[in-house]
Amino acid sequence: MVDPLPFATYSFVMSITPGPNNVMLTASGATFGFRRTIPHILGISVGFGAELLAVCAGLGAMFNHWPYVQTVLRWVGAAYLIYLGIKMLGGSGPANSRSSSRPVTFFEAAVFQFLNPKAWVMTITAATMFLPHELGVLAAGAYMLFIMVVMNMPCIAVWALFGSSLRRFLERPATRLGFNAAMAVALAATGVIMVM
Repeated sequence: MVDPLPFATYSFVMSITPGPNNVMLTASGATFGFRRTIPHILGISVGFGAELLAVCAGLGAMFNHWPYVQTVLRWVGAAYLIYLGIKMLGGSGPANSRSSSRPVTFFEAAVFQFLNPKAWVMTITAATMFLPHELGVLAAGAYMLFIMVVMNMPCIAVWALFGSSLRRFLERPATRLGFNAAMAVALAATGVIMVM
């Protein structure tokens, strides 16, 4: 009998703690509101789920055989986060932010999971420590996917809601500029940490 509690606890802790997805969702919620951030949330869940299934099916072994592939993905992901941080600095007020940018799309969020080092750490660790081989390939993959998505989606939605709750506070251009600068620094710092 498989005990889901350890994997559910791991999924919760890894999903609720800060990382690239949660920083981006906070910024999106603050800039565009929760409703317009929903495709971003769904894209993260779908992309992350696809990555988890791929790792459970053996993709993680590819990184052991060709570690440079993971290094390349890490650098591309870091560059993308720094690019997003620079782009975020361009929007100093709500009107400017809405007219010059748009929320991350479902597809962009899904694809980003394959560049997100925290997502790789989560999926490889999950497959290594919690994959119930005794269930068989399909049932084990479905088990992992179900628990991870059930735990992940509410956790990341909290970050978008947090950002959305700040919208009224961020109506003043100076406050918006400070928030954008803080989010930009957080994204850039995450990118730098990813390649250290």
